[in-house]
Amino acid sequence: MLPTVTKTRSLPSTSRPNSMFPQYLRRIVKWQQMDIEYTFWQMLHLCTAPKVVYQHTKYHKQTKNQWARDDPAFVVICSLLLAVATLAYCAAYDHSAAHAVFVVISVFLFHFLLTGVILATSCWFLTNAYLREEAPNSHVVEQRVEWLYAFDVHCNSFFPMFVMLYVIHYFLSPLLVSNGFIPELLSNLLFMVAASYYHYLNFLGYDVLPFLERTTFFLYPIGVIIVLSPIFILSGFNPSRYFMNIHFSQRSGKGTWMLVIAERSIGLEGKTEEGLR
Repeated sequence: MLPTVTKTRSLPSTSRPNSMFPQYLRRIVKWQQMDIEYTFWQMLHLCTAPKVVYQHTKYHKQTKNQWARDDPAFVVICSLLLAVATLAYCAAYDHSAAHAVFVVISVFLFHFLLTGVILATSCWFLTNAYLREEAPNSHVVEQRVEWLYAFDVHCNSFFPMFVMLYVIHYFLSPLLVSNGFIPELLSNLLFMVAASYYHYLNFLGYDVLPFLERTTFFLYPIGVIIVLSPIFILSGFNPSRYFMNIHFSQRSGKGTWMLVIAERSIGLEGKTEEGLR
């Protein structure tokens, strides 16, 4: 008599993700185990050739049997760069050390960590619940998106946006927060490009997974951004002034950062006049 085979659908093992997360957290404080050079390589290519980064994600899956990074160096370095950039804003536009500490902590928690956890959890649930391909037969191991991988995708997408909205924006802020149509236009364009590139990288991160389908869903927010941007421009909304007001007007005195920019503008005008004389 031939042996009978019971057709049962294989369920993904949860022991590996559960054991991977504590190990990931322990490595955060161990600089010796972090690959700093590879992390900076990833950051550079996320801004110039993001598909190359996700091609290496496939290699990581083949060698480590997991899609998510097992090295927290990217999160640690991105957090440090975010703190440095926020301190630069505080040094330029804030006059209170206590408020500067508050701004740095709030930016890290809300702009990066909390927002990342919410977005990663939403994408993790969405992809596993609605975007996974059906297994062709009952003997194929069912694959799922790891939560840590969803958070990795957010971190990858966040870094180029950080470069545009924290670094480039810092040097252009005296112009972008000025009154007039041109500052409003430039500010909205900068935010539009940054947000669109974030969602494009988000799409690349999930499109590389072979067991997902209909990943073009992650490109839909770009269409919404393109539609809303002209409306914001025509309505006179300036996102640079809006976010600067949130962080540097409520606690450090309303209009403090605007006075700093005005003083710099007057100083530059004075130097220009002296040069002409």
